[in-house]
Amino acid sequence: MEKSVRKYWPVFLLPTLIAFTIGFLWPFIWGIYLSFCKFNTVNKVKFVGISNYTRVFSDSTFVHAFWFTALFTLASTVLINVIAFLIAVLLTRGIKGTNIFRTIFFMPNLIGGIVLGYIWQILLDGLLSNWGLPLLALNEKAGFTGLLILMGWQQIGYMMIIYIAGLQNVSPDLIEAAEIDGATPWQILTKIKIPMVMPSVTICTFLTLTNSFKLFDQNLSLTGGEPAKKSQMLALNIYDTFYARSGGQWKGIGQAKAVVFFLLVVVIALIQLRATRTKEVQA
Repeated sequence: MEKSVRKYWPVFLLPTLIAFTIGFLWPFIWGIYLSFCKFNTVNKVKFVGISNYTRVFSDSTFVHAFWFTALFTLASTVLINVIAFLIAVLLTRGIKGTNIFRTIFFMPNLIGGIVLGYIWQILLDGLLSNWGLPLLALNEKAGFTGLLILMGWQQIGYMMIIYIAGLQNVSPDLIEAAEIDGATPWQILTKIKIPMVMPSVTICTFLTLTNSFKLFDQNLSLTGGEPAKKSQMLALNIYDTFYARSGGQWKGIGQAKAVVFFLLVVVIALIQLRATRTKEVQA
């Protein structure tokens, strides 16, 4: 049976390879080429060299969106992982109703980003109006804070589940030996639990980092980039360039922005993975 599988493995691999080529590889390569072109449709393409890329970095809205996205990514990554880990620690101490709490914290992750954005827009605008403050669409700082609240509310429960799985895999013998040696709860947490759950930290940091950096639907529904595109993140800026502006030059510039965006996500993700994996405890 095993020899037959090995003999005919190309037959099993071919459908997946064809689907991958048609659905991802070819569009990806074609998209890179289009970033060097001016076009309205893919049937009318004019090669313009690197002019699209020079326009990308001279676009003040893109530069502002980059720094806004970078700051948001840093803040949300720290906030989500710290809170998720603390909740996971509390829920692995054998308190009553643990499964109920896990379910409640995880449920927001099941709701779509667009829906969450509109729900939180209504809630936050209501609070701001009651306090006599500018609405989200009129206040850049309020929009930033609103995005943080929304992202945290949606993602903390998911990261909490991963941290709980990591904490439950920590050997009780290690903790017992540390307690016998007189280690305090803080020392057990910082010297045993955190180093032992570093693989979970790597996964959660990667997910929150990439999800935050490429955030789109929540940004679109919560603030729409207002006021005056000041709360616009990179993904929304690319969408706005490609679809909201008329003219073939803007589609080429939008495509160039998408390529730059892709490279940024890859580089940041690789740096993060390398940084956190070096901290993992080798079994």
